[in-house]
Amino acid sequence: MNKIKGNVFDIQRFSLHDGPGIRTTVFLKGCPLSCIWCQNPESISKEPELMFFEKRCTGCGECVRICPNKVHRFVNNKRFIKRQFCKQCGKCISKCYSEALVMCGRSMSVSGIFEEIEKDRLFYKNSGGGVTLSGGEPLLQAEFSLKLLEECKERNINTVVETSGYARWEILEKALEYLDLVLYDIKQIDPVKHKTFTGVSNELILGNLEKLVGTGVPVNIRLPLIPSYNDQVSDLEKTVNFLKRLGTKKIEMMPYNEFGESKWNCLGKEYKLNGVKPQSNLAIQQIIDKLKSLKLKILFQGCEYG
Repeated sequence: MNKIKGNVFDIQRFSLHDGPGIRTTVFLKGCPLSCIWCQNPESISKEPELMFFEKRCTGCGECVRICPNKVHRFVNNKRFIKRQFCKQCGKCISKCYSEALVMCGRSMSVSGIFEEIEKDRLFYKNSGGGVTLSGGEPLLQAEFSLKLLEECKERNINTVVETSGYARWEILEKALEYLDLVLYDIKQIDPVKHKTFTGVSNELILGNLEKLVGTGVPVNIRLPLIPSYNDQVSDLEKTVNFLKRLGTKKIEMMPYNEFGESKWNCLGKEYKLNGVKPQSNLAIQQIIDKLKSLKLKILFQGCEYG
Protein backbone atom coordinates (compact mmCIF):
# COMPACT_ATOMS: atom_id res chain seq x y z
CA MET A 1 0.00 0.00 0.00
CA ASN A 2 2.95 2.32 0.50
CA LYS A 3 4.01 2.15 -3.16
CA ILE A 4 0.87 3.80 -4.52
CA LYS A 5 0.63 7.45 -3.54
CA GLY A 6 -2.00 10.10 -4.09
CA ASN A 7 -2.10 13.89 -3.93
CA VAL A 8 -4.35 14.83 -1.01
CA PHE A 9 -5.35 18.30 0.15
CA ASP A 10 -7.52 17.45 3.13
CA ILE A 11 -8.87 14.62 5.26
CA GLN A 12 -12.05 15.66 7.01
CA ARG A 13 -13.19 13.60 9.97
CA PHE A 14 -16.72 13.46 11.40
CA SER A 15 -18.27 14.54 8.11
CA LEU A 16 -22.07 14.36 7.99
CA HIS A 17 -22.86 15.54 4.45
CA ASP A 18 -20.87 13.22 2.18
CA GLY A 19 -22.93 10.05 2.47
CA PRO A 20 -24.71 8.09 5.21
CA GLY A 21 -23.65 8.27 8.85
CA ILE A 22 -20.44 9.76 10.23
CA ARG A 23 -17.73 9.66 7.58
CA THR A 24 -14.08 10.32 6.89
CA THR A 25 -13.87 12.31 3.66
CA VAL A 26 -10.59 12.17 1.74
CA PHE A 27 -10.17 15.11 -0.63
CA LEU A 28 -7.89 14.45 -3.61
CA LYS A 29 -6.25 17.18 -5.67
CA GLY A 30 -6.80 17.43 -9.40
CA CYS A 31 -9.94 17.98 -11.46
CA PRO A 32 -10.50 17.97 -15.24
CA LEU A 33 -13.24 20.58 -14.76
CA SER A 34 -12.64 24.24 -13.95
CA CYS A 35 -16.06 25.33 -12.73
CA ILE A 36 -16.10 29.10 -12.32
CA TRP A 37 -18.07 28.72 -9.06
CA CYS A 38 -15.82 26.01 -7.57
CA GLN A 39 -15.87 26.14 -3.77
CA ASN A 40 -12.64 24.16 -3.56
CA PRO A 41 -10.42 25.87 -6.16
CA GLU A 42 -7.36 24.42 -4.40
CA SER A 43 -8.57 21.06 -5.70
CA ILE A 44 -8.39 21.92 -9.41
CA SER A 45 -4.62 21.59 -9.86
CA LYS A 46 -3.12 18.20 -9.15
CA GLU A 47 0.09 19.80 -7.86
CA PRO A 48 0.72 21.35 -4.42
CA GLU A 49 -0.12 25.06 -4.32
CA LEU A 50 0.90 27.94 -2.09
CA MET A 51 -2.02 29.63 -0.36
CA PHE A 52 -1.65 33.05 1.27
CA PHE A 53 -4.08 34.17 3.98
CA GLU A 54 -3.52 37.92 3.96
CA LYS A 55 -5.34 38.69 7.22
CA ARG A 56 -2.97 36.42 9.15
CA CYS A 57 0.19 38.05 7.82
CA THR A 58 2.15 40.10 10.36
CA GLY A 59 4.55 41.53 7.77
CA CYS A 60 7.61 40.12 9.53
CA GLY A 61 9.43 39.52 6.23
CA GLU A 62 10.83 36.10 7.15
CA CYS A 63 9.41 34.62 3.93
CA VAL A 64 11.32 37.21 1.88
CA ARG A 65 14.59 36.41 3.63
CA ILE A 66 14.37 32.63 3.38
CA CYS A 67 12.83 32.07 -0.07
CA PRO A 68 15.56 30.97 -2.53
CA ASN A 69 13.44 31.85 -5.58
CA LYS A 70 12.45 35.42 -4.69
CA VAL A 71 8.74 34.56 -4.68
CA HIS A 72 7.89 37.00 -1.86
CA ARG A 73 8.35 40.76 -1.98
CA PHE A 74 7.30 43.84 -0.02
CA VAL A 75 7.16 47.12 -1.94
CA ASN A 76 6.06 50.23 -0.05
CA ASN A 77 4.64 47.97 2.65
CA LYS A 78 2.51 46.15 0.08
CA ARG A 79 2.80 42.40 -0.26
CA PHE A 80 3.49 40.69 -3.63
CA ILE A 81 3.79 36.97 -4.43
CA LYS A 82 5.34 35.89 -7.73
CA ARG A 83 3.73 32.48 -7.87
CA GLN A 84 5.28 31.63 -11.22
CA PHE A 85 8.66 31.36 -9.44
CA CYS A 86 7.44 29.11 -6.62
CA LYS A 87 9.00 25.62 -6.56
CA GLN A 88 6.89 24.42 -3.60
CA CYS A 89 10.00 23.94 -1.45
CA GLY A 90 8.08 24.93 1.68
CA LYS A 91 10.89 26.99 3.24
CA CYS A 92 8.74 30.09 3.57
CA ILE A 93 6.02 28.06 5.29
CA SER A 94 8.45 26.75 7.87
CA LYS A 95 9.18 30.34 8.95
CA CYS A 96 5.61 31.65 8.77
CA TYR A 97 4.61 31.40 12.42
CA SER A 98 1.29 33.18 11.84
CA GLU A 99 0.35 30.46 9.30
CA ALA A 100 -0.40 33.06 6.66
CA LEU A 101 1.40 30.82 4.17
CA VAL A 102 0.13 27.27 3.71
CA MET A 103 1.09 24.60 1.20
CA CYS A 104 -2.08 22.95 -0.01
CA GLY A 105 -1.54 19.35 -1.09
CA ARG A 106 0.70 16.51 -0.01
CA SER A 107 1.64 13.08 -1.26
CA MET A 108 0.20 10.29 0.86
CA SER A 109 0.20 6.51 0.68
CA VAL A 110 -2.90 4.37 1.09
CA SER A 111 -1.53 3.08 4.40
CA GLY A 112 -0.93 6.66 5.56
CA ILE A 113 -4.55 7.54 4.92
CA PHE A 114 -5.70 4.42 6.75
CA GLU A 115 -3.91 5.66 9.85
CA GLU A 116 -6.52 8.43 9.86
CA ILE A 117 -9.42 6.23 8.78
CA GLU A 118 -8.84 3.71 11.57
CA LYS A 119 -9.31 6.46 14.17
CA ASP A 120 -12.96 6.73 13.11
CA ARG A 121 -13.90 3.06 12.75
CA LEU A 122 -15.98 3.08 15.93
CA PHE A 123 -18.09 5.97 14.60
CA TYR A 124 -18.76 4.10 11.35
CA LYS A 125 -20.12 1.11 13.24
CA ASN A 126 -22.49 3.12 15.39
CA SER A 127 -23.75 5.48 12.67
CA GLY A 128 -23.63 3.42 9.49
CA GLY A 129 -20.90 5.69 8.15
CA GLY A 130 -17.66 5.06 6.32
CA VAL A 131 -15.20 6.61 3.88
CA THR A 132 -15.97 9.08 1.10
CA LEU A 133 -13.56 10.01 -1.69
CA SER A 134 -14.01 13.56 -2.88
CA GLY A 135 -11.98 16.25 -4.58
CA GLY A 136 -11.35 17.59 -7.08
CA GLU A 137 -12.22 14.56 -9.08
CA PRO A 138 -11.08 11.40 -7.25
CA LEU A 139 -11.31 9.28 -10.39
CA LEU A 140 -8.58 11.42 -11.96
CA GLN A 141 -6.16 9.65 -9.61
CA ALA A 142 -7.58 6.32 -10.67
CA GLU A 143 -4.92 3.88 -9.44
CA PHE A 144 -4.75 5.46 -6.01
CA SER A 145 -8.53 5.79 -5.59
CA LEU A 146 -9.21 2.22 -6.70
CA LYS A 147 -6.63 0.85 -4.27
CA LEU A 148 -8.03 2.91 -1.41
CA LEU A 149 -11.58 1.77 -2.15
CA GLU A 150 -10.46 -1.84 -2.46
CA GLU A 151 -8.76 -1.70 0.93
CA CYS A 152 -11.90 -0.20 2.46
CA LYS A 153 -14.05 -3.04 1.20
CA GLU A 154 -11.58 -5.64 2.46
CA ARG A 155 -12.04 -4.06 5.91
CA ASN A 156 -15.84 -3.93 5.54
CA ILE A 157 -15.94 -0.13 5.46
CA ASN A 158 -18.84 1.57 3.67
CA THR A 159 -17.61 3.51 0.62
CA VAL A 160 -18.88 6.53 -1.28
CA VAL A 161 -17.38 8.55 -4.13
CA GLU A 162 -18.27 12.14 -5.05
CA THR A 163 -17.71 12.53 -8.78
CA SER A 164 -18.34 14.84 -11.70
CA GLY A 165 -18.55 11.74 -13.87
CA TYR A 166 -15.78 13.06 -16.11
CA ALA A 167 -13.70 9.89 -16.34
CA ARG A 168 -13.31 6.97 -18.70
CA TRP A 169 -16.13 4.50 -18.22
CA GLU A 170 -13.62 1.71 -17.64
CA ILE A 171 -12.36 3.52 -14.53
CA LEU A 172 -15.82 4.26 -13.18
CA GLU A 173 -16.96 0.71 -13.87
CA LYS A 174 -13.97 -0.69 -11.98
CA ALA A 175 -14.66 1.61 -9.02
CA LEU A 176 -18.24 0.30 -8.81
CA GLU A 177 -16.88 -3.04 -7.60
CA TYR A 178 -15.90 -1.32 -4.35
CA LEU A 179 -18.62 1.31 -3.96
CA ASP A 180 -21.81 1.36 -1.89
CA LEU A 181 -23.00 4.73 -3.21
CA VAL A 182 -22.14 7.24 -5.93
CA LEU A 183 -22.79 10.97 -5.45
CA TYR A 184 -23.00 12.24 -9.03
CA ASP A 185 -23.04 15.93 -9.91
CA ILE A 186 -24.89 17.38 -12.89
CA LYS A 187 -23.65 20.93 -13.42
CA GLN A 188 -25.51 21.99 -16.56
CA ILE A 189 -27.45 19.97 -19.11
CA ASP A 190 -26.84 22.31 -22.05
CA PRO A 191 -23.55 21.25 -23.74
CA VAL A 192 -22.53 24.76 -24.83
CA LYS A 193 -23.19 26.30 -21.42
CA HIS A 194 -21.46 23.39 -19.70
CA LYS A 195 -18.26 23.90 -21.65
CA THR A 196 -18.41 27.66 -21.15
CA PHE A 197 -18.75 27.41 -17.37
CA THR A 198 -16.68 24.29 -16.62
CA GLY A 199 -14.14 24.15 -19.46
CA VAL A 200 -15.21 20.71 -20.73
CA SER A 201 -18.06 19.10 -22.65
CA ASN A 202 -20.74 17.22 -20.72
CA GLU A 203 -21.02 14.43 -23.29
CA LEU A 204 -18.84 12.02 -21.29
CA ILE A 205 -20.59 12.94 -18.03
CA LEU A 206 -24.11 12.32 -19.33
CA GLY A 207 -23.03 9.16 -21.17
CA ASN A 208 -21.47 7.72 -18.04
CA LEU A 209 -24.58 8.53 -16.02
CA GLU A 210 -26.75 6.65 -18.51
CA LYS A 211 -24.54 3.58 -18.08
CA LEU A 212 -24.27 4.02 -14.32
CA VAL A 213 -28.00 3.98 -13.56
CA GLY A 214 -28.26 0.57 -15.19
CA THR A 215 -25.64 -1.09 -12.97
CA GLY A 216 -27.74 -1.39 -9.82
CA VAL A 217 -25.27 0.62 -7.71
CA PRO A 218 -27.17 3.35 -5.78
CA VAL A 219 -26.70 6.80 -7.33
CA ASN A 220 -27.64 10.14 -5.77
CA ILE A 221 -27.78 12.82 -8.46
CA ARG A 222 -26.97 16.33 -7.28
CA LEU A 223 -27.39 19.75 -8.83
CA PRO A 224 -25.42 22.76 -7.56
CA LEU A 225 -27.72 25.76 -7.99
CA ILE A 226 -25.70 28.62 -9.43
CA PRO A 227 -27.62 31.89 -9.83
CA SER A 228 -28.18 32.81 -13.51
CA TYR A 229 -25.95 29.94 -14.68
CA ASN A 230 -28.07 26.81 -14.31
CA ASP A 231 -31.14 27.77 -12.27
CA GLN A 232 -33.26 29.13 -15.11
CA VAL A 233 -36.58 27.39 -15.81
CA SER A 234 -35.48 26.25 -19.27
CA ASP A 235 -32.29 24.70 -17.87
CA LEU A 236 -34.16 22.97 -15.05
CA GLU A 237 -36.77 21.53 -17.42
CA LYS A 238 -34.08 20.09 -19.70
CA THR A 239 -32.28 18.57 -16.72
CA VAL A 240 -35.45 17.01 -15.33
CA ASN A 241 -36.47 15.58 -18.71
CA PHE A 242 -33.07 13.96 -19.11
CA LEU A 243 -33.17 12.45 -15.62
CA LYS A 244 -36.73 11.21 -15.99
CA ARG A 245 -35.75 9.46 -19.21
CA LEU A 246 -33.16 7.58 -17.14
CA GLY A 247 -35.81 6.63 -14.60
CA THR A 248 -34.54 8.99 -11.91
CA LYS A 249 -37.18 10.02 -9.40
CA LYS A 250 -35.19 12.28 -7.07
CA ILE A 251 -32.46 14.92 -7.21
CA GLU A 252 -30.55 16.74 -4.49
CA MET A 253 -30.19 20.49 -4.89
CA MET A 254 -27.12 22.12 -3.40
CA PRO A 255 -27.43 25.87 -2.75
CA TYR A 256 -24.78 28.29 -3.94
CA ASN A 257 -22.70 30.11 -1.36
CA GLU A 258 -19.83 32.57 -1.49
CA PHE A 259 -17.44 30.68 0.79
CA GLY A 260 -15.16 29.66 -2.08
CA GLU A 261 -14.33 33.25 -3.02
CA SER A 262 -11.76 33.68 -0.24
CA LYS A 263 -9.96 30.53 -1.38
CA TRP A 264 -9.63 31.87 -4.93
CA ASN A 265 -8.08 35.00 -3.45
CA CYS A 266 -5.68 32.95 -1.31
CA LEU A 267 -4.47 31.21 -4.46
CA GLY A 268 -3.95 34.52 -6.25
CA LYS A 269 -6.71 33.70 -8.74
CA GLU A 270 -9.68 35.69 -9.94
CA TYR A 271 -13.11 34.63 -8.69
CA LYS A 272 -15.36 35.17 -11.69
CA LEU A 273 -18.60 35.19 -9.71
CA ASN A 274 -17.54 38.09 -7.53
CA GLY A 275 -20.69 39.88 -6.39
CA VAL A 276 -23.05 37.01 -7.20
CA LYS A 277 -25.35 36.40 -4.24
CA PRO A 278 -27.10 33.17 -3.23
CA GLN A 279 -30.72 32.71 -4.29
CA SER A 280 -33.32 34.13 -1.93
CA ASN A 281 -35.60 31.79 0.00
CA LEU A 282 -38.40 32.79 -2.37
CA ALA A 283 -36.32 31.92 -5.44
CA ILE A 284 -35.39 28.55 -3.92
CA GLN A 285 -39.04 27.81 -3.17
CA GLN A 286 -40.01 28.69 -6.73
CA ILE A 287 -37.38 26.27 -8.05
CA ILE A 288 -38.62 23.53 -5.71
CA ASP A 289 -42.22 24.13 -6.80
CA LYS A 290 -41.21 24.00 -10.45
CA LEU A 291 -39.37 20.71 -10.08
CA LYS A 292 -42.24 19.24 -8.04
CA SER A 293 -44.62 20.17 -10.86
CA LEU A 294 -42.40 18.15 -13.19
CA LYS A 295 -42.95 15.09 -10.97
CA LEU A 296 -39.47 14.96 -9.48
CA LYS A 297 -38.74 14.62 -5.77
CA ILE A 298 -36.35 17.20 -4.35
CA LEU A 299 -33.88 16.82 -1.53
CA PHE A 300 -32.74 20.20 -0.23
CA GLN A 301 -30.80 20.83 2.99
CA GLY A 302 -31.98 17.59 4.53
CA CYS A 303 -35.67 18.03 3.62
CA GLU A 304 -37.53 16.11 0.93
CA TYR A 305 -40.21 17.72 -1.24
CA GLY A 306 -42.70 16.15 -3.64
